[in-house]
Amino acid sequence: MEQNRTQEELAKSAGISRSTLSLLERGETVTLMTLIQVLRVLDQLGVMDFFVVKDEPSPLALAKAQKSIRKRAGRRSNKKQNENIVNDW
Repeated sequence: MEQNRTQEELAKSAGISRSTLSLLERGETVTLMTLIQVLRVLDQLGVMDFFVVKDEPSPLALAKAQKSIRKRAGRRSNKKQNENIVNDW
């Protein structure tokens, strides 16, 4: 509507039928190729950038990495503390 085109004009420019365009507008199932053809004609291919897959570690890999990081300093056992006190005297 923003480009003031009819369904017929847009469908013809995209190389699809008007009924297929109507399906797309209603959110029905169409092929990815059909979607790309319509987006290209509308000069809106930039919306496909939202589907870029970034190479990020999986949540499981992140959890395993976090597990190996020390969270806090450990305390010495009482036996070791007592040995150190006796040895210091």
